[in-house]
Amino acid sequence: MGRTTGNLERRGRQRDVTIVVVLVVLALGLIGYLVLGATGGDDAAPPATPGQSADTGQPAVGPLGDIARREEGDPAALGRTDAPVVMVAFSDYRCPFCATFSRDTEQQLVDEYVQDGSLRIEWRDFPIFGPESTLAAQAGRAAAMQGRFWEFNRAVFADSPERAHPDLPEDTLVAYAEKVGVPDIAKFRTDMLGPEAAQAVQRDLDEGSALGVPSTPAFVVNGHPVMGAQPVAEFRAQIDQALAAAR
Repeated sequence: MGRTTGNLERRGRQRDVTIVVVLVVLALGLIGYLVLGATGGDDAAPPATPGQSADTGQPAVGPLGDIARREEGDPAALGRTDAPVVMVAFSDYRCPFCATFSRDTEQQLVDEYVQDGSLRIEWRDFPIFGPESTLAAQAGRAAAMQGRFWEFNRAVFADSPERAHPDLPEDTLVAYAEKVGVPDIAKFRTDMLGPEAAQAVQRDLDEGSALGVPSTPAFVVNGHPVMGAQPVAEFRAQIDQALAAAR
């Protein structure tokens, strides 16, 4: 029994040493790659102009890359398609912190940055709080089909409780559509449950999942993540930094 225990202990120590050696080799390889990439050689890319990508000359973006769609006529976007900064917002209509951002921060950013052409805000549906979240997201898309996306969006968030998830069954969503003047309510009902709205929501959800969005609200400002309904000063700082990099 003692000999068996000793053998197991020796094997355990050998396995631990092997793991450490492998990790050291991987670490050294990564360091070497970074050093060579930084110093370059004959084939190294030329240094980037400050605020620009070395290979494209376009405004530099953060670690998440350029995920802006810049689709002309996108009803779920605010601002010019050629704005130097794009803030992508992943949100859920049943998320109380998304409602906080909508009520307390969004309009300030529109007034300060969107209206002068500096910023574009692109909405992304990221329904994570159950079937009613998904239905609400599809309702928003149905409202967008009749030119009432932001009116519907803000009406829902305006009534959202500060700490709880609101109940958003179909009849409640229809009532919001009526409240904000969606012209054809019968069409709204059909579109809310139809494939076009469902596909649009799924597209956003797939994008956010691929990026690893952990919760809502989540924002990406020119590739830089901002998590949660931060104070407006935090958004100003990130947007200003992105604007400086884009100049």
